[in-house]
Amino acid sequence: MLSVYPSDRAVSALVLAHGAGGGQQSRFMVEAAREFAARGITVATFDFPYVTAGRSVPDKPAVLEAHWRQVIGEAKEHPAFARLPMYIGGKSMGGRIASQVAAQGVDGIAGLVYLGYPLHPPGRPHQRRDGHLPSIREPMLFVQGSRDQFGTADEIRELLSRLNPSAHLFEVQDGDHSFKVRVSIAGKRQDAVMTEIFDRVEAFIRSGGRS
Repeated sequence: MLSVYPSDRAVSALVLAHGAGGGQQSRFMVEAAREFAARGITVATFDFPYVTAGRSVPDKPAVLEAHWRQVIGEAKEHPAFARLPMYIGGKSMGGRIASQVAAQGVDGIAGLVYLGYPLHPPGRPHQRRDGHLPSIREPMLFVQGSRDQFGTADEIRELLSRLNPSAHLFEVQDGDHSFKVRVSIAGKRQDAVMTEIFDRVEAFIRSGGRS
């Protein structure tokens, strides 16, 4: 079931999926949806089947991908999304599954937003999850922390040359996988960091994925 956060001045729409450890009502997802809606982006969030069923272990990839496709279809038919360019993406696993769906081909998608792309499991940098990414033709924005244990911003930066020319990186200085920073090192408060992230995603979407 979609939860829609409408914007009365919407210029685009974003379907946002949650990470493996929390559903659409997690603090991060609710904050992100509200912040994007305040910036002129109508947002839809949803739960994967395992969350709806009350389980903690994610479904198999085929189930997650099938559900993502179903959600995209529902969003396209929702009145709040009418005539708006549609972006898809999500936090960690949610963004990765969106990328897998996009790599297989999906019509009507304007671009993708990855909020902490899980490039590999922590401590296993050679177990990569990027083989499908070069097949994606739509613009992509990676928002990645410089000390993300699932893949640092530097690791994503090295990957960009293999992707389409409209793939971009926004590095969160000193950010971990949840974009948490150490104030003494980053030199800024956490709320300022999150504002920069939301502003950067807005700029990417408003530009049509060109920056």
